[in-house]
Amino acid sequence: MSTAGDTDEIPGIGQYDDFHTIDWQRDIARDRMRHRYIVKKRQDSIWNLIKGAHDAWSGWVCVLLVGVCTGVVAGVIDIGASWMTDLKFGICPQAFWFNREQCCWSNDEITFDHGNCSQWMTWAQLFGESKEGVGAYIISYLFYIVWALLFAALSASLVRMFAPYACGSGIPEIKTILSGFIIRGYLGKWTLIIKVVGLILSVSSGLSLGKEGPMVHIASCLGNILSYLFPKYGRNEAKKREILSAAAAAGVSVAFGAPIGGVLFSLEEVSYYFPLKTLWRSFFCALIAAFILRSINPFGNEHSVLFFVEYNKPWIFFELIPFVGLGIIGGCIATIFIKANIYWCRYRKYSKLGQYPVTEVLVVTLVTAIIAYPNPYTRMNTSQLIYLLFNQCGISNSDPLCDYNRNFTDVNKAIEKAAAGPGVYQAIWLLMLALVLKLVMTVFTFGIKVPCGLFIPSLALGAIAGRIVGIGVEQLAYKYPKIWLFSGECSTGDDCITPGLYAMVGAAAVLGGVTRMTVSLVVIMFELTGGVRYIVPLMAAAMASKWVGDALGRQGIYDAHIALNGYPFLDSKDEFQHTSLAADVMQPKRNETLSVITQDSMTVDDVETLLKETEHNGYPVVVSKESQYLVGFVLRRDLNLAIANARRTVEGITGQSVVVFAGSPQQGVMSPPQLMLSRILDMAPITVTDQTPMETVVDMFRKLGLRQTLVTHNG
Repeated sequence: MSTAGDTDEIPGIGQYDDFHTIDWQRDIARDRMRHRYIVKKRQDSIWNLIKGAHDAWSGWVCVLLVGVCTGVVAGVIDIGASWMTDLKFGICPQAFWFNREQCCWSNDEITFDHGNCSQWMTWAQLFGESKEGVGAYIISYLFYIVWALLFAALSASLVRMFAPYACGSGIPEIKTILSGFIIRGYLGKWTLIIKVVGLILSVSSGLSLGKEGPMVHIASCLGNILSYLFPKYGRNEAKKREILSAAAAAGVSVAFGAPIGGVLFSLEEVSYYFPLKTLWRSFFCALIAAFILRSINPFGNEHSVLFFVEYNKPWIFFELIPFVGLGIIGGCIATIFIKANIYWCRYRKYSKLGQYPVTEVLVVTLVTAIIAYPNPYTRMNTSQLIYLLFNQCGISNSDPLCDYNRNFTDVNKAIEKAAAGPGVYQAIWLLMLALVLKLVMTVFTFGIKVPCGLFIPSLALGAIAGRIVGIGVEQLAYKYPKIWLFSGECSTGDDCITPGLYAMVGAAAVLGGVTRMTVSLVVIMFELTGGVRYIVPLMAAAMASKWVGDALGRQGIYDAHIALNGYPFLDSKDEFQHTSLAADVMQPKRNETLSVITQDSMTVDDVETLLKETEHNGYPVVVSKESQYLVGFVLRRDLNLAIANARRTVEGITGQSVVVFAGSPQQGVMSPPQLMLSRILDMAPITVTDQTPMETVVDMFRKLGLRQTLVTHNG
């Protein structure tokens, strides 16, 4: 009697097809078996001991490599984006690879607020125009638009030709992949390369987008590619998810310079399965990534955070009222954005517009550039705008936002309260216009076919709203310093209200409303700005914004995009109210026919016919057609592979060979040999009885990460 060989020899067993969900239970069980085998072999020889040690360390080594690579790539992106953003305004003739700030470093006459250094030439100056005047303005305007269109066209074309998966922010897909879904190529090398290049181009084009979300996708691509160096992770999809969770943390860590915020973001927002070991590894990975980025020092200052601010004023108790108010405003802005963006993305998906992705990118870029240039607050880089809004008005600030009627007599004295001058009112009108334009442009930008993130535009929207509210409260305190609201703290003449703090709280409120983050958001915000004493205002605003957002619309932007794209995502945070039982929901229903395989009475032809006629991903194996007691469960993919392999390798297997899954093989002379497939049979599939409440079943799917469960009645 001949039997088919071991499944270890069957290539492809235990892997998954594209757009399928992984079986967490099976993968974790396979890893346990592998681990037991290695531990058992350890005593045999020194070599096996070394192999065992390597296996134990490989997780830490893998996340170390992911952290290093993520830090390096982030440094390249930051340097490239800052140089190309400045290229829209002018060039450094001595060294064209310098951005504006580096170009002016060698200069002594610099007051960098204006960028008035002679080394840096605007495009108008290169063409012989003066720095000011109508001709100069027109030339600068045209160059701004042309560069923006060039960068955006290049980005969209690269995405379209080489890596269609490189567009968007990638966080909805990362969330789905971490929940156990397979999207082949989404974390591949082409996607990584095009995402990095496309991200630099699309950020530089001046579109209303950020580079922070895509950094999570880029880090996850690195995590996926590097996990193949370690078979323990490369060959086991459930184990690979641990590396991807750590990579996502590193992505946020380098995007904001916020390592702890990155770990919490991975835990709160994207990860589905987050054991304690993964928490430590994510912490380590985020730390390494932040350290590498800090060593590269892409911003050329000693801070690794994006918007370092130094406020030294404590906040007054009554200010919690405007802070909560900002949370409510943030929740409303976020809801408007989510609803409008999802409506537009749905329209794009189901209309002719979706067939012309590059044209759409060019139109959006053209409109953005034409509208953005005249307003100084929309013309500047969004990160610079946020920094300006977060900043405190000091002696050297020359922006209209700081046009107060102050007389500076003593440089070291605290800056006193003062009436807002005409520049402030003009700046407020420009900021209100910028708020509307940014909101509208971001609705149309998020979802076009270039790499685009959402963090920075959301922060900018909130910072604008917050700064306007902050100036309002500040002027109120200046006009009526004696009223009880300000509790006498504003009667001394120092400035007791910091408008920059309101901008920071507003930024957190809008970002919280859009993404529905709470804990990680507050940590990211105080790591981002270095303002630890403002945790309570940030928490109040984040909570208010989440409540308002949840009241006006159930989903955050990522969950809404997951639903729009139809990915199978079972949210572990949702509450389900089911009154039904397993028997009411199971497929097929009670009186319909059930496709089953018997343990030892079907031929190869019977099995192949069953596979052709049905499309199920797996089949229950039963004792016989008459007594359908459950023996185990076999996957469609494994069956196909095993039969194909047996036909290649085992002599005499024909369509008439009997397939045996369990039980003892029949003795005697067999004309065609039997095909033994006990190795691919899952002898302990997860089962529920027909009377199990549906809530329990949904809980099992979420907490155990099941693909299917079998419904039995008396076995």
